[in-house]
Amino acid sequence: MNNFWKHVRILALCSIFIGCGSGENSSENESVTARGEAVDEEHYRQQIELGLGRKQAWSVHWSKSGVTLDASQFELVLTDSIDSMEMPESNPIKEGDPLFPYQYPHPENNGTIDIYSYKVEAGENLDTPFLNPDSEVVWYRADGMKERLLFMGPSGMFEEGLWLSPGEFLVLGYFQEEEGYRPMAWVIDLEKHVFSQFRFGAHSSDYIPDSYLNQKLKSIDLN
Repeated sequence: MNNFWKHVRILALCSIFIGCGSGENSSENESVTARGEAVDEEHYRQQIELGLGRKQAWSVHWSKSGVTLDASQFELVLTDSIDSMEMPESNPIKEGDPLFPYQYPHPENNGTIDIYSYKVEAGENLDTPFLNPDSEVVWYRADGMKERLLFMGPSGMFEEGLWLSPGEFLVLGYFQEEEGYRPMAWVIDLEKHVFSQFRFGAHSSDYIPDSYLNQKLKSIDLN
């Protein structure tokens, strides 16, 4: 088993609220989810292309490490359902918190998605911010409930996010493999509770793991 699929297994084992069984390919660029629904792979590539266009800083950053990102080079490797388990918890990141400017408010005011607060320790009483080994994507809904959408251990990182529509959210990041660092993309369908995971066709052997967050989180000194 190559190192990439080890990462997929790690992601599956470490996740509390999402399942990561491998998807099955069918004809005409469609993949079958665990819920028996056909997903149009080309649609998701178009969504990734939209995301790359709107998050050009992420693409430019990877290009500096020798990886030129192209949506057509992202391969669907995993489509699965998200466990709909929820818990009562309002968003703890309030105005004035160092991470407040980096959250992703829902386009129709149904709460906020957060991809950084689990990764970055940067509280008001903390002299030196630092990065935790794990990452998560959570949705703090307007009704006061919290949903964990994705979780990843130290084998990778969620670096950027974008609302594609009120029902779809895109996450951009990477996996660390033996050969180097490979860009990844996750498209989350919040209405169907399904996510699709894409891997890019090339990797960088000299990518600096924390470099994008250091660039993105300008108000937090992570050095």
